[in-house]
Amino acid sequence: MTLHKVGVIGFPIDHSLSPVMHNAAFQALGMTDWLYDKIAIPPDIIKLSLRELRDHGYVGINVTIPHKQAVMPYVKADATAQAIGAVNTIDFRTNVGTNTDVIGLMDDLTAHDIKVAGEKVIVLGAGGAARAAVYGLANAGSSVILVNRTADKAQALIEALGVAGQVMTADEAFAAGARIMINCTPVGMHPHTDESPLETVPPGVTLYDMIYRPAVTRLMDQVTAAGGRAVGGLGMLVRQGAAAFHLWTGVYPPVDVMRRAAEEALKERKESA
Repeated sequence: MTLHKVGVIGFPIDHSLSPVMHNAAFQALGMTDWLYDKIAIPPDIIKLSLRELRDHGYVGINVTIPHKQAVMPYVKADATAQAIGAVNTIDFRTNVGTNTDVIGLMDDLTAHDIKVAGEKVIVLGAGGAARAAVYGLANAGSSVILVNRTADKAQALIEALGVAGQVMTADEAFAAGARIMINCTPVGMHPHTDESPLETVPPGVTLYDMIYRPAVTRLMDQVTAAGGRAVGGLGMLVRQGAAAFHLWTGVYPPVDVMRRAAEEALKERKESA
């Protein structure tokens, strides 16, 4: 039996939930000839490591912090990866690098019946996650409003992507009628769970928070306390992984199995903390 290997690279990498998600899907599908592992790679040996992984039988890899930009010179970045400026999935058979974060976000918004086409959508933040969100939302027909501590950085993001968008404060965006919000900042992420990127939230907001640890952030609590709806970001993580899974295998994985595996791993980490 030929073993088909895939995995994730990063530095550090112990925190990654990808191995438990993918291996659970392989097991559920009876794909015993596939294995997903995690590989810690220091930043100074990226080029050599990519070649070694390819030459030693890896079908492809996921890429996480801090390598998402560093790998780009060594792969053929597709249009999505080029627009976002980051690669998170590589297929060594073609040496094509893509970014499945956009698919992960947009698919999970759809799964939760959050309709963004034709809607004013606030994106909090102006980093890499915000870049993926703005790209996906703009292509879905949303009217994007970027809210960031540094307005110049937000404006630069919109211009770099070449999409229509506005830069406002949160109060201005809410006053303009925006009631859908995507949190792309790390504010409120474990272990800083008492923090929030906003002081107040008006009634009736629908929030998608990319943070998945904790499962319920302070910002999510603020939204629900004001009578709104809040969805955490674990589904995005699972669905971007599912997109990579399909790219490598040609098989659509059981998303529910991947999510349960991720939830169980997070539960174990919480209990051992």
